Amino acid sequence: MTQTSDTPPLKAPLADFREEQLQTLLELISDGIWDWNANTGYVYRNPGWYRMLGYPSHSLDNTVLTWEGVIHPEDYPRVMAHFEDYLTDRAGRYRIQYRCRCRDGSYLWIEDSGHIIARNEDGSVARMLGAHRNIDDARRLVDRLEEKNLSLEAQIAERTRELSWVNQQLQRQLDENRDLAERDALTLVANRYRLEKVLQQECERARRFRQPLALIIMDIDDFKPINDQYGHAQGDQALIASVERIKVCLRSDDLLARWGGDEFVAVLPGTQRQEALQLARQIRQALEQAPPVGERLLTMSYGVVEWLEGEGQAQLLCRADQALYRAKAAGKDEIGE
Repeated sequence: MTQTSDTPPLKAPLADFREEQLQTLLELISDGIWDWNANTGYVYRNPGWYRMLGYPSHSLDNTVLTWEGVIHPEDYPRVMAHFEDYLTDRAGRYRIQYRCRCRDGSYLWIEDSGHIIARNEDGSVARMLGAHRNIDDARRLVDRLEEKNLSLEAQIAERTRELSWVNQQLQRQLDENRDLAERDALTLVANRYRLEKVLQQECERARRFRQPLALIIMDIDDFKPINDQYGHAQGDQALIASVERIKVCLRSDDLLARWGGDEFVAVLPGTQRQEALQLARQIRQALEQAPPVGERLLTMSYGVVEWLEGEGQAQLLCRADQALYRAKAAGKDEIGE
């Protein structure tokens, strides 16, 4: 057949597609698409992505934290390692299968693939486009076929169930012990061990996704005289009262930990310095409502810092401690930067 001037080309190159046409094409070949602007941190997810996991359209935050939050905990390290390998050119492509949490709490197997479509002048990622494909039926079918191929005797199957139940009990006990090991026995907030682990993860997340991260370090003013004058029981109650008022000011993603003695640290993911300063002021106002210990009012001094590019948890804590020292030097109930 001879192609006339009125007949469009049979194969138009992909580069000629407008962006909305490309989005439409992706809608047809995938169950959900995502578009990550690494420079701003904004992540667009199409309505199909929400339908696949059972969420109302655009009901979750448009950040990478939403993606991280739905990945099955057992799959998370593997997914992050593969993602990091791709961003740093150690992997030629990004394609991986893992489980995502649906709105009803169940998990769905998906295949995630993506491609960097723009880089900054320094070579870092500027934009990445990807697609999620529902492979749950195929995975479950494979599982069922494997089960049918197994010829275990009934006695062995029963024994397996018994051992599984025992393992569940042991795992539950292990989880409880792990939770106790990461909590402060008096205030029930995170302890120093938990703080160091989370802070390392958040510094790494801030570096990987170029997300802000802030820290507030807090110290009760004149705590030793409270213990000396009124006893350690009253001092413990002062610590508990302070924690309860701090917690009501924090958000669900924030972590409050007892750093030691009368010193506490709040880790604030996705938070810039000005937001952290405002949060410190809210905590200071909340403590004004705390009952006095004898004749002494409960006040705290605060050190507020924001994570800097390339900074590790030790440097970040050190800067926060220095900011706290400046607040202490300026007097009680002060906020240092």
